[in-house]
Amino acid sequence: MFYREAGDFKTSYTEDNQTFPIKFDRYRYYAVLVFAFAVVPFVINDYWVNAVFLPFLIYAIAAIGLNILVGYCGQVSLGTGGFMAVGAYAVYKLMTAFPDVSMFIHVILAGVITAGVGVLFGLPSLRIKGFYLAVATLAAQFFLVWLFNRVPWFYNYSASGQISSPERTVLGVPITGAETAPWAAYLFCLVFVTLSALVARNLTRGMAGRKWMAIRDMDIAAEIIGVNPLKAKLTAFAVSSFFVGISGALFFSVYLGAVEVGEAFGINKSFLVLFMVIIGGLGSIFGSFAGAAFLVLLPVLLKNALVGGMGWPTDLAAHLEFIIVGGLIIIFLIAEPHGLAQLWRVTKEKLRLWPFPH
Repeated sequence: MFYREAGDFKTSYTEDNQTFPIKFDRYRYYAVLVFAFAVVPFVINDYWVNAVFLPFLIYAIAAIGLNILVGYCGQVSLGTGGFMAVGAYAVYKLMTAFPDVSMFIHVILAGVITAGVGVLFGLPSLRIKGFYLAVATLAAQFFLVWLFNRVPWFYNYSASGQISSPERTVLGVPITGAETAPWAAYLFCLVFVTLSALVARNLTRGMAGRKWMAIRDMDIAAEIIGVNPLKAKLTAFAVSSFFVGISGALFFSVYLGAVEVGEAFGINKSFLVLFMVIIGGLGSIFGSFAGAAFLVLLPVLLKNALVGGMGWPTDLAAHLEFIIVGGLIIIFLIAEPHGLAQLWRVTKEKLRLWPFPH
């Protein structure tokens, strides 16, 4: 009843196969995009941008990338933090070597470089799977962090070993550096999130996505029916690393501004993005957004409610966050393996039939 689907019919295969075939869904997402682009930039302040919006947008891109690899292709990865570091250091080297090139180009090229590194570390997936592949990607995580810490060329021979984002503008508006306005940083990241979601959605619904899901469900059967496991797995690693590299580039250049690789892109970052995918829902683009929103908002809510409102110690609130996240992961893995995305799908189905019995 809420969806008002009466009269919503299709006259061609193209219309029936569009991303949002139901008009209500399509208009709702259009409304969200208009609100995000035309309203939010005028009402947000520095606190909301740095505490909520920028982390949510950047982690959403990383979660989309990891979800393509883990959720759609079934290749377990624990190296997300290392690949984010590749994107961060790639964009840093590009920004310092080519200061006149657009920042959009720098971020995209950082994603391309990360995709190449991801393919390199994805080669073991051709011979190993499951737990052993997870260990191999975990080794990639530690190797990449060690590499960026030990080779001075990556941080331009800085005495501190820290990299700092140079000031850059887009259409004359600063989007990196101390002079960046909150709305400018938000819009810059929002553009990449929107494009990443559209590209990922179309890839997962096309031939590439079907090949990934065939490999995930049963790789031997997929190979028998003509799916090339070499090409499917390496393209999944490439696309996943591309999105993760973009998130790392934005995380360094727009959000933090200065990083040390061991602190910003350690193993905790890999687990954080993995938890977003598990809680949000494996094999779902919407689940990537839902998981990122949940794990970004949870610390903010606990800090404001417990520390600010009830006067709890900060460390106690942080420990409570770990307890909640750990408990939710166990609950979702047992009761609802498809996470928040599946709960949203069930809710939508009930709304489509309400008030009639199901």
